[in-house]
Amino acid sequence: MPKLPIVSGKDIVKVLTKIGYSHIRTHGSHTILNKQTQNGKITIPVPLHDELAKGTLKSIMRQANLKLEDLIKLL
Repeated sequence: MPKLPIVSGKDIVKVLTKIGYSHIRTHGSHTILNKQTQNGKITIPVPLHDELAKGTLKSIMRQANLKLEDLIKLL
């Protein structure tokens, strides 16, 4: 299994936009994205840091239902 890549908040925003999330607002150093699904609305806050912590990246991936292989392909 490949390791988690080192990515910035802006990179994650681009990836989430590619899979259907839309930018709602930016508040301070966080941007808020959401997506309407059959199960309801999913809202994900993304910190706009130069390098996201591993736990933060894993949390964003879990919320977006995004697998590591898919993330690497979309980067």
